[in-house]
Amino acid sequence: MPFILETVVATKNADDTWHVAPYGLIREAELWVLAPFRPSPAIDNLRRHPFAVASGPTDMRVVAGHVTGRRDWPMVQADKVDGMRLADCFGHIELQVLEATDDETRPRFRCGVVHEAAHKPFAGFNRAQAAVLEAAILSTRLHMLPRDKIEAELKYLDIAIGKTAGEAEREAWTWIVEKIEAHFAGLS
Repeated sequence: MPFILETVVATKNADDTWHVAPYGLIREAELWVLAPFRPSPAIDNLRRHPFAVASGPTDMRVVAGHVTGRRDWPMVQADKVDGMRLADCFGHIELQVLEATDDETRPRFRCGVVHEAAHKPFAGFNRAQAAVLEAAILSTRLHMLPRDKIEAELKYLDIAIGKTAGEAEREAWTWIVEKIEAHFAGLS
């Protein structure tokens, strides 16, 4: 299995705004691979403007927010490329697409590192932060996974929320659970 780094990635839209979304960057030797599922604005953006900036968020509400429609998080200009990063992040990586491979489901963009920077010391995540991250990813797979698997995963992840969550993690958890409940309510 590959090493995957969970980040929040910004790519440039055709109208000079920014598409910002959580993505797992796949490590391949010295490169990072961005493989967005179709449909994603990031696919066209990377073909037109071959740069991306990946941020390591300090607050899991950013990840939960992006997957639940809360996308207004402060951004600042990247250091070396025409891109944006999260204003509040542990660090960021500025990437340039070196090669693109098309695919019907997940095109792959192999990227080289142009610049990387650390902004805050990283002491580690607690279990609730990791649970929010896992639940956020799960919430993007609702159309791909059976309901019983999703419910079992949430039940397990809820243990970490109950034991170790702070206010921010509880809020993020609530957003994700509401999204999942709404999805299944719409199927009834």
